Amino acid sequence: MSDYNTNLCRFLDGGISPYHTVAQSAQFLEENGFSSLELGKPFEIKKGGKYYVQSGTFLAAFTVGSEADYFRIAASHTDWPCLRIKPQPEMLAGGCCKLSVENYGGGIFSSWLDRPLSLAGVVMLKADRPSKIDARLISWDQPLLTIPNLAIHMNREVNKGVPLKANVDMLPICRAVQDGFSKDGYLLSKIAEKLQVEKEEILSFELYVYCAEKAEYIGFEKDFISSPRLDNLSSVHATLDGLVKTSGKGINMAILFDNEEIGSNTRRGGDSMTLSVIMEKIALAIGMDRAAFLDACTNGMLLSCDAAHAAHPNHMEFADGAHAPLLNRGVSLKRSPRYSSVTETCAVIAALCDAHDIPLQTYMNRADLPGGGTVGSMASSILAMPAADVGVPILAMHSAREMMGSRDQEAFCRLCEAFFDE
Repeated sequence: MSDYNTNLCRFLDGGISPYHTVAQSAQFLEENGFSSLELGKPFEIKKGGKYYVQSGTFLAAFTVGSEADYFRIAASHTDWPCLRIKPQPEMLAGGCCKLSVENYGGGIFSSWLDRPLSLAGVVMLKADRPSKIDARLISWDQPLLTIPNLAIHMNREVNKGVPLKANVDMLPICRAVQDGFSKDGYLLSKIAEKLQVEKEEILSFELYVYCAEKAEYIGFEKDFISSPRLDNLSSVHATLDGLVKTSGKGINMAILFDNEEIGSNTRRGGDSMTLSVIMEKIALAIGMDRAAFLDACTNGMLLSCDAAHAAHPNHMEFADGAHAPLLNRGVSLKRSPRYSSVTETCAVIAALCDAHDIPLQTYMNRADLPGGGTVGSMASSILAMPAADVGVPILAMHSAREMMGSRDQEAFCRLCEAFFDE
């Protein structure tokens, strides 16, 4: 296993919720000499420094180069399609306790059935003052839940593709129950037990159901990686890896947005002012005026990093001829009116890959099959900054487990490094 894949699997296995993804990213940055700043306080920074700002499920890391008169930004996102637990979730049926959930994002939710699942997220506890809270990460790191399929004898049409009802078919089972079991407050009691606090101290929680399986190599030659959360923790890893390995002359930034899977129009999403606020605080801290800051934006570039669709060996009819990336053939440059890539920025990416011998492919949707959006178009429109969309090609996008080529992450990391060094 290459060092790139070893570190990628660390991110995949550890990023069991957006909160955990940001926490392990902050740890990785600190291990590489980055210092923490607070968003709501003045930034004390200097040229040559390395810093990060963390806010829940959002993180911005940056280095300040010797010139510091332009921005190089690589952006990814920390969320993925999943199930989230409702505040009073316990339900009883068939001698079992199950948990009420809401679908988050556009997932292939049939792929979540009959798998070992667990819970991770954040719990908010009482503090000294009502306006203050104590946020604690929580995870059980073992299978707790499963969502059993209905047997084919009772659902003869299942192999023809049967719709799933979120409030019926997607409710995970967490325990068997006996007479006298009281469901009310059961999950709160398990949370309190895990955190070693009283139930009354818990104000609220945000718990994600996650696939408890680990990242694995697949194939006789270990040509593939199968894992939960490839979209988009493969990009989180690549952007941070590129940032810590470079010391460019400008202001280099790795941005981890949240909520891309539900449209990004949130405080921590790509369609928000959070990034521009952080960038302006950086500019002011190193002595830029407003005009210089705006010039640094327009003279900069944004790399929007998100997984791309690979050509599916069993369904080549959905590919667009020569614009369908193959696994293990390198990074995908994504082009369509829905993406931020334009001819000038595509030329920059092509030139970078050519100069550094990085394998590059082009992805375009089939004309009658529009793809999904990314943070690139939204963030670049707010910043008035040129941008391009790139990512590793994967199969089974938005499934509980996705699949990528085992040689592609190195190419992706090297592209991020070249981008920051330019």
